[in-house]
Amino acid sequence: MRRKGTINYSKYGYIFSLPFILVFLVFALYPTLYTAVIGFTDMKGVIPKPVHILDNPFQNFKELIFDNKSFRTSLSNTFILWITNFIPQIALALLLTAWFTNRRLNVKGQGMFKVLLYMPNIITASTIAVLFSTLFAFPMGPVNSLFDALGWSDAPIQFLQQKNTARGIVSFIQFWMWYGNTMIILIAGVMGINPALFEAAAIDGASGIQTFFRVTLPSLRTILLFTLITSMVGGLQMFDIPQLFITPAGGPDNATLTTSVFIYGQAFKGAYMYNKAAAASMIMFVIAAVLAALMFYLMRDRSEAQLKKKLRLQKKAAKAAARGL
Repeated sequence: MRRKGTINYSKYGYIFSLPFILVFLVFALYPTLYTAVIGFTDMKGVIPKPVHILDNPFQNFKELIFDNKSFRTSLSNTFILWITNFIPQIALALLLTAWFTNRRLNVKGQGMFKVLLYMPNIITASTIAVLFSTLFAFPMGPVNSLFDALGWSDAPIQFLQQKNTARGIVSFIQFWMWYGNTMIILIAGVMGINPALFEAAAIDGASGIQTFFRVTLPSLRTILLFTLITSMVGGLQMFDIPQLFITPAGGPDNATLTTSVFIYGQAFKGAYMYNKAAAASMIMFVIAAVLAALMFYLMRDRSEAQLKKKLRLQKKAAKAAARGL
């Protein structure tokens, strides 16, 4: 029982969390649920009109998946752009993490290096789009001028008008913007590892590479899972660079058309097909949820899972023995 005269502070926790709950309900949960509902309707056009649930509620989803080539192209482009920027991103981030956290190397000026490597992440997407558009401009951009000076090209290259080069530049921009952020997260994870593990590895004579792969990486399982999932969600929502960097958005020949750019085009350009945009959003939501669940399953701690399974079997055996007695 609570003593007389004591103060119950639990109510203040509810009071302080109330603003967040209200903001979440109004600006996150309600729009998500409303978007899900729109996907089953015939809502489109600028002028408001009565909205009806379709006779076949999944008609919009079916048309997008089976009949809309642009949506399928945007879906494949999204995965290609995400994979081609995430693999080098995580590889370089891990390499830099191993370099900065290696006690034998004891790298000087780490703070300056971290700031410089993280800086692309804080530059606005519009600024980066203008920067790279200028660098790869045709016919007299800096890159074309450099190629001409070095004799690598007889004629100016239209980087932004060729599918492979445009897609490669967009992937590089995403990689360049986010590898510093990934590195900072991984370094923070390494700093949270018990130093006794590294000392024990050093006493046992483990090399730097062995320590990294046998001690550091296994201890970063949770951080790597977080990085993988956040990168996956960000990759599926890739919008600003493909939208701002290349004109028209998604070009050339839809090589950089991502699902977010497709959804924006469906909702706010042309026929204002809000139902198709909402259906595409829900499809991406389901894909993200399935991929996240798969990542959680693949990166689970198998030894801990086996231990829990063993304990459950022991409890069942104990209960069975007790019933037998």
